[in-house]
Amino acid sequence: MPKIKFFHPIEVRYGDLDPQGHLNNSKYLTYFEQARIRYFVQLGLFTPGQSFMDIGVTMAEAKVTYHASVEYGMPVKAGVCMCRLGNKSITVEQSIVHAETGEVFASGYVILVAYDYHEQKTIPIPGEMRKKISEFEGYNY
Repeated sequence: MPKIKFFHPIEVRYGDLDPQGHLNNSKYLTYFEQARIRYFVQLGLFTPGQSFMDIGVTMAEAKVTYHASVEYGMPVKAGVCMCRLGNKSITVEQSIVHAETGEVFASGYVILVAYDYHEQKTIPIPGEMRKKISEFEGYNY
């Protein structure tokens, strides 16, 4: 897994747990999503008040590997690395880790596709998005 530079703290809520007291498996993808949105905000690619229709990406694929259980009250953070930019797709490596020890609870990836919601079609990754992600990640995409 590439070095993740961006982490977003996550509060594990009681309602996020399954009957066994562990973080419900569906919440890992929710936490991944929260971190991706904060990543876009930090890079200036999405602002509060902006329509989600203007983000210009949709998810095409997701995979999560579970390594250890997350329980209520644990300090966790979700990491994001936009590791590969193709013509229209972005491979996003993500993880959920203990905020203090770095223990990995889950790792995975999602593939985002640049999408024009108004025209209902895929599009090339916009130049500004490619530039800002490349600068932040330290890659030449």
